[in-house]
Amino acid sequence: MMKTTVSSKGQIVIPKGIRTSHGWAAGMEIEIEEHGDCLVLRPVRKLPRTSLADLIGCTGYRGPAKSLEDMESGVAEGARQSR
Repeated sequence: MMKTTVSSKGQIVIPKGIRTSHGWAAGMEIEIEEHGDCLVLRPVRKLPRTSLADLIGCTGYRGPAKSLEDMESGVAEGARQSR
């Protein structure tokens, strides 16, 4: 266990050994998640930039186009089956 101190500005220093072992560098965004009296720190993972063209066809469906009613019916059937 390591100790650190909260500054008057509410800042803490994460020891260099921990930063190095996790690959955290200056300026990196960190998420903070509360769990009772504990905090979980994790780096913000940026998703790669994606275009609509990258996503078209990602479902793998190759049949005829479905109507909104067909899709809603399929969702309702899946919900009934998962009960």
